[in-house]
Amino acid sequence: MGASLLHAAVTLLWLAATTGFLDPTRRDQLMRQEASRQTGGGVALTPAEQRLDNRLHRMKVHEMEAKPFPPSIHFFKAKKLIRDSPIFKLLQDMPKGGALHIHSSSLVSAEWLVKNATYRPNCYVCFTWDNSVRFVFSQQQPYPRWDCFYWQLLSTLRAKVADQSAFDASLLKYLTLVTDDPDGEYPNQDVVWDKFEKTFIAAEGLISHAPVMKDYLLEGLSELHRDNVMYLELRSQLARTYELDGTIHDRIWTLRIFQDVTRKFVADHPDFVGARMILSVHRASSASKVKAAVEEALALRREFPDVVAGFDLVGREDRGSPLWYFRDALSLPARRGLDLPYFFHAGETDKEGTETDQNVLDALLFNASRIGHGYALAHHPLAKEISRLGQVAVEVCPISNQVLKLVSDLRNHPAAVLMSEGHPLVISSDDPSMLGTTGLSYDFYQAFVGIGGLRANVGTLKELALNSIRFSSLPPNLKDAAKVVWQKKWDSFVSAHS
Repeated sequence: MGASLLHAAVTLLWLAATTGFLDPTRRDQLMRQEASRQTGGGVALTPAEQRLDNRLHRMKVHEMEAKPFPPSIHFFKAKKLIRDSPIFKLLQDMPKGGALHIHSSSLVSAEWLVKNATYRPNCYVCFTWDNSVRFVFSQQQPYPRWDCFYWQLLSTLRAKVADQSAFDASLLKYLTLVTDDPDGEYPNQDVVWDKFEKTFIAAEGLISHAPVMKDYLLEGLSELHRDNVMYLELRSQLARTYELDGTIHDRIWTLRIFQDVTRKFVADHPDFVGARMILSVHRASSASKVKAAVEEALALRREFPDVVAGFDLVGREDRGSPLWYFRDALSLPARRGLDLPYFFHAGETDKEGTETDQNVLDALLFNASRIGHGYALAHHPLAKEISRLGQVAVEVCPISNQVLKLVSDLRNHPAAVLMSEGHPLVISSDDPSMLGTTGLSYDFYQAFVGIGGLRANVGTLKELALNSIRFSSLPPNLKDAAKVVWQKKWDSFVSAHS
């Protein structure tokens, strides 16, 4: 809203308050002005989109009267309710654009890992002292190590159990956070994050096996495509992959596999526009290791300019060092006059006033292209304004924020404020396999029904989907091509559901 328009609105409210004169026409004008500021508020709807909007509004009114209201309860308890929702079924059909915030170790459903990867020959398992598991593929029984003293061949172990389905279900619990009693099992953030990090370690032994890696990436793209997602930006620490004979591949090999799998998938699915990778390093690393990771990212971006999108720091912000601690490493590309886009996790915290909380401002100081999570951004008016005016989009991951105990009722998510102000946002799923989801539909549901409330409409959905292309790392010509593909799918979707 411009300064003159804001002044007029404030004057109108003051006159109404002091004179007692309430003009319904002026009230309607104010309400329209406010609605025009929200995400999607400036989108002009076609007649077909208006019909769909009316239908969705009626569905949402009915849904919001439900007890319990799905976004108000923990996702693990709400999932079945959401799955049965007619709004969710409609959102599954909706072309959602791109997934811009997903981690490589959680790209593919945990069910696929158990049913596919763990059934392959030469797969060993070890149950650790801290109630976790480790997997490795080996031609012979692996040597004991500090966390694994006894490795068992999974095929032999399965042959000994009477109920293999129950056994597979028990393995699944090590690879996800899903539980029937989330509040009891995860009473605070420390407990849920400890389990969260164990699931990553457990999955890594399966995913980093070279033959599994190739199929894993292909399955990940397929799961996204089935959910009507057409593009991916994958955050990855590029763990070294290994062969059965112990051969270790370097990061360049992994990037080439990622590139080859993506090209093949796009060739077989012309409506999928591609995938790129955001290289990352854990924020608990030393300053020297982060500097080395930035150096490597610059080199890999030169070698794979169409694949490497940029760089990020990952891991729990509250336990890792803040961005400012790594300022020497993060300012290195600018000092050399080189381009390395940043997509920082920043503000994934509810600890206001801490160094972690300041990451949102530091991310902007380092010229981040997008902000991952940005949960704390609503508490930083200056950073929020810089982000909005600079069109630095926030990657909102509703289910992840709820499961990791930043917010219990998604109607209270800070993104509701950002949405009402038309702040640039994209919706993503963060760690879908760990959270019991695939694709983006569940997170779109939570954003549309819970965070957006009744005011979120078809224009909101349209803008959020287009934002995922607009704020992607794709070059302008590919963004334009992706928008053409998306628009065709969107028109078909609206026609089918209006």
